[in-house]
Amino acid sequence: MGKSLLIVESPTKVNTLKKIVGKDFIIKASVGHLKDLPKKKLGVDIENNFEPEYITIRGKGKILQELKTAAKKAEKIFLAPDPDREGEAISWHLQTAAKWQDRSDPPKRVVFHEITKQAVEEAFQHPRDIDMQLVNAQQARRIPDRLVGYQVSPLLWRRVQRGTS
Repeated sequence: MGKSLLIVESPTKVNTLKKIVGKDFIIKASVGHLKDLPKKKLGVDIENNFEPEYITIRGKGKILQELKTAAKKAEKIFLAPDPDREGEAISWHLQTAAKWQDRSDPPKRVVFHEITKQAVEEAFQHPRDIDMQLVNAQQARRIPDRLVGYQVSPLLWRRVQRGTS
């Protein structure tokens, strides 16, 4: 039986998790978000139902490639970024950027609130699909933040003070 790939958000969790899950896992860190709205333009298609335009964050292409390479060697993929809407969005961005949803056995999401043997084992007993309601909740926060920031910040800079957001 081949190894499984476990992807967490923070590199500081990798060594602790290695002790818990053992040699059957390759553990990698995404180091936070890999995709985001572009910095130099709005990145939201207002004419097309406010569709976001995600791009790979500068400097994260290498991490994404490392994760894709590790996934090719893995029998199963488990996504374990933080247990919140940001972690859910990171999981979704990873899956779509790497096109893992097309695998015969797509990645599963595992969620643990503490890194203890019991919590991690419990999470692996209940793997699930990515919760698109949480992904949509993250987008529902991120997109208006971008729209307001891009449209209001320049006004504030002219009227109040440069650099105000």
